Amino acid sequence: MEVILSSPRGFCAGVVRAIEVVEICLRKFGAPVYVKHQIVHNPHVVTDLERKGAITVETIEEIPPGSLVVFSAHGSAPEDFEKARERNLHVIDAVCPLVTRVHNEAKRYRREGRKVLLVGHRGHQEVRGTMGQVEMTLVDDNAGSRLPSWDPGEKVAVLTQTTLSVGDTAAAIDAIKDRFPDAIVRNDICYATTNRQEAVTEMAVMVDLVLVIGAENSSNCNRLREVAAAMGVPAYLINGPEEIDPAWLLGKGKVGITSGASTPEVLVESVIQALAPERVTMLTGVDEDVSFSLPQELR
Repeated sequence: MEVILSSPRGFCAGVVRAIEVVEICLRKFGAPVYVKHQIVHNPHVVTDLERKGAITVETIEEIPPGSLVVFSAHGSAPEDFEKARERNLHVIDAVCPLVTRVHNEAKRYRREGRKVLLVGHRGHQEVRGTMGQVEMTLVDDNAGSRLPSWDPGEKVAVLTQTTLSVGDTAAAIDAIKDRFPDAIVRNDICYATTNRQEAVTEMAVMVDLVLVIGAENSSNCNRLREVAAAMGVPAYLINGPEEIDPAWLLGKGKVGITSGASTPEVLVESVIQALAPERVTMLTGVDEDVSFSLPQELR
């Protein structure tokens, strides 16, 4: 068997920053450090930080008054900040700067009097945080999602979740433009999501099977599996080697491996070790020379 490694893969700059924020807080302020929602969508990362003293919660009410809390990389609604103030919490926001950009766009277009459409996955943490910024309408990126029955001449701005399928989002935007020809469209899919999907597209034609390493609740990991499957290649999303079904590998000479933007490389290495291939080939891809500065409180 030959393993072919997609590139780029794994951590993006926003994930690196968010994890670093929690680790610095633990060193600087000591445990416990509360984290509102999983800091990034990967159980390995979350468990590792919890071993060091982080406590993951889903609601502000779970956090004792006066505590330190880090808000997750996916972004939080203004009401979370208000609740934190009421409990006298020290908030450090680890939101990805690219998500913050979407929030700012939403506020600007609403100030300009435009109605805002957000293309995204209902219930995802990033979508919940973005929709809390201003009044807006969610359009699911799945085919056939219903659009609001506004006048076609309505002033509309279109934003997107940062971790969507590039192809599905393009189709959703085309449908919106057909209904609202004068809509302003801001395609906010982030560089890391785009690069990883393009890399998987290139890799999929070379392999008999694709394994995407990452968490089930990770949007960008799910999109990678869907991109590979759309190329006609069997594709599976797994957290680690323990989830590999040996039946998947029968008759497969070349196995492609990639990982989502919240997946640590150690999990990729563990999968390769479990497969024990005769050869590992790493593809070359876009060099992601991107980094984000820390929140001001930690600089």
